[in-house]
Amino acid sequence: MEERQANPRAALGAILATSAAAISFLLWLLYVHQASSQFAGQWTFLPALNALLNGLSAVALCVGLYFIKQGDRPAHRNCMLLAFGFSSLFLVSYIVNHALHGDTRFPGQGTVRTIYLSILASHIFFSVVALPLVLTTFFFSLTGRFVMHRRIARFTFPIWLYVSITGVVVFAFLKAYAY
Repeated sequence: MEERQANPRAALGAILATSAAAISFLLWLLYVHQASSQFAGQWTFLPALNALLNGLSAVALCVGLYFIKQGDRPAHRNCMLLAFGFSSLFLVSYIVNHALHGDTRFPGQGTVRTIYLSILASHIFFSVVALPLVLTTFFFSLTGRFVMHRRIARFTFPIWLYVSITGVVVFAFLKAYAY
């Protein structure tokens, strides 16, 4: 039986197309979609769940980094798959929360508002960058292209970790001022 290698160009094109579709959907959800008032006061646990999933993703990423530095590839792989799972569950929960409740406005003023908006803006920017990077890094790993995997993971890891941590920070700001 002949084994077929995944075409990197086609796979990367699919990753970019999937990322663009997901980002477009999220932008529509955030800036065009109007949430129904019938869900006000329901499913209010979702923002805390989102923060928990982001935090768990950050922990799994750091533990995965530890394992690869120790040369334990199977443990590293498991941690990265776990981080991906947490991030994927976060994305589903985030979409459900925004579909039901819409956007949460930050009521703080002055310096705290500037800090919050700066963190939020960087979080959003890097989350857009992270999606195709994470998918590409996984593609190279899962297809055994470890040289390319390591090369891109040097960029993917800190960006993914930053997005996971700042997701928790954004929740903490909103918890302190808006919820």
